[in-house]
Amino acid sequence: MLVRIITGLIAIGLFVPVCIFSYTVAFPIVIGLLCLIGVYEMAKCLGFDKKYLITVPMYIIAVGLPIFRYYISYIFNGGPNSSFLACTAILLFGMLIYILAYVMLKKNTVKLSEILTFYAMFVYIVGCFSSMVLIRYSGNGKYMYLLAFLGAWVCDTFAYFVGKFFGKHKLIPEISPKKTIEGSIGGIVFTVGAFALYALIVNSIFADANLSYLKLCIFGFVLSIVSQVGDLIASSVKRQNDLKDYGNLFPGHGGVLDRFDSVMLTAPTLYVLNVILNFF
Repeated sequence: MLVRIITGLIAIGLFVPVCIFSYTVAFPIVIGLLCLIGVYEMAKCLGFDKKYLITVPMYIIAVGLPIFRYYISYIFNGGPNSSFLACTAILLFGMLIYILAYVMLKKNTVKLSEILTFYAMFVYIVGCFSSMVLIRYSGNGKYMYLLAFLGAWVCDTFAYFVGKFFGKHKLIPEISPKKTIEGSIGGIVFTVGAFALYALIVNSIFADANLSYLKLCIFGFVLSIVSQVGDLIASSVKRQNDLKDYGNLFPGHGGVLDRFDSVMLTAPTLYVLNVILNFF
């Protein structure tokens, strides 16, 4: 526990300056590096880390896409998010064709089902991490992007403590033996409260923020559920491949996919929610 706490404090100390300078290229560079490490961890988990003809293009895409989003407004005129999404779709489709060609040239010595599983997880990781940058450089993104992290980490923290002291009924013991229904509900309740508090603090400090309490409470409710789903997805993949942790980058916490498993799924969900609620 002491190691987890120390690692957490160091991570917070590094995370704060990244947030302060999130308007610069520093933020997408950090996200790109995390995405790169995440793809490497998944490649190692699924046994593809030594297949460099497959992994190297994926690593380039993983680190490049978040940084590309930062510069895309200088490349395309207008609608940088739509331009980014279109370019991403083309790039990922091209990667799929490349993988299928690779399997063909290997004359079926590589199982199509296994490599497509790896590709699906690659798309999942890259899409989720890229969404963090996508949110940051959207309209009110300078206030919204932190919710992806806040939602996941608040839910995870309070689900743990509520489950520890009040948990009696297991959630999905086959995937995560320690998670409880009581902890899950506690995480949801505290996340909604944290989002309402976040809106109060931001609106009090920044005159141009004008965050909607109702929208943020909806965000908190949805993201708290999604973050737990993201956690369970990562745990399921680990269990199917007999892994305790994806890596050891964060002592006491594991690798990038262990530490950011919840955050990854909250980011694209937050982006979609923000688009829908602003539209309506």
